[in-house]
Amino acid sequence: MSNTSEFFMPPEWAKHSATLLIWPSNRDTWPGERLARVEKVYLNIIDALHGYEPVLLLVDPGTGTENVRRKIDSAGIDLSKVTLMELPVNDVWARDCGPIVVQKGDGDFLLTDWEYNAWGGKYPPFDSDNRIPAAISEAYSIDSIKPGMVLEGGSIETNGKGTLLTTQSVLLNPNRNPELGKKEIEERLMNYLGVEQIIWLKEGLAGDDTDGHIDDLSRFLNGNTILTMVEENPNDVNYSALQKNLEILRSARNPKGDPFHIVSLPLPKTQIEGTTVDGSEFVPASYANFYIANGAVLVPVYDERYDDEALELFREFFPDRDVIGIECADLVWGQGSIHCITQQLYGIDLGS
Repeated sequence: MSNTSEFFMPPEWAKHSATLLIWPSNRDTWPGERLARVEKVYLNIIDALHGYEPVLLLVDPGTGTENVRRKIDSAGIDLSKVTLMELPVNDVWARDCGPIVVQKGDGDFLLTDWEYNAWGGKYPPFDSDNRIPAAISEAYSIDSIKPGMVLEGGSIETNGKGTLLTTQSVLLNPNRNPELGKKEIEERLMNYLGVEQIIWLKEGLAGDDTDGHIDDLSRFLNGNTILTMVEENPNDVNYSALQKNLEILRSARNPKGDPFHIVSLPLPKTQIEGTTVDGSEFVPASYANFYIANGAVLVPVYDERYDDEALELFREFFPDRDVIGIECADLVWGQGSIHCITQQLYGIDLGS
């Protein structure tokens, strides 16, 4: 298998055919009134998104497709732009368990069906979520391939120009692929995603139960610009990890040997009152967990001190897209945000 031309993972700003979402239903993740609160966030996201591209929404049979359809309709959302697919699911994290679509040399698209183990087996069961790529492949007659490695979409970030960002704390964690070394992991990423180089950051945010996904830390805004989160307070729990990551990015070079343009945003407040379901007093709130749709950028907002600064930065770098801020405090309480619950699709026609 060639490292250079057989497959190519498009950058997120390439035109999508749809966005994949999974309707929230897991009572362990969203106990009590938390479920109703996160449903409202979902309706806001779908409302913002469906005007720009179709939405494929997976609904667990126990939730009831018609029940979800009524909620979407009541929110004034055009149901002709939202395809509801009833499928057994364990939780909402489409970025991590959904298919990663790549393009072949002949221009056709292919689903890569990586293994998913709920971030090292933290939240069983996860068998239904691990079957989602195969179910989408079958439902929409798009070919798939199994690389034979645990990989979550939130742990990787590509620019479409040969560079992939990731973290050691996730991909080299023995709870993912204990039988694979760093070299073997790099080879599979290069083979199946068509990248030339991998930039390894260190660790992630406190309260991030994924062990440190890149999409809470550093993301490409274009082929040569990287947004990275920083914490100004040296006493903050996230200060050291974010400073180390910043240093790595500043010294990094692209495949041509040129430096990247590094821009930063301050981290919003991550400490919450009380604790999350898994006992953490921190959540991975981050402006880096944005999602680039066809005509818009959906940006999570959490903290009035920095929200406007974040939205202005996205308007600067995406002048041809609408920048939409969405309140995500209730979503990130479940330890993920907008990017974590979305997955861009290519080569899939949802029909009318």
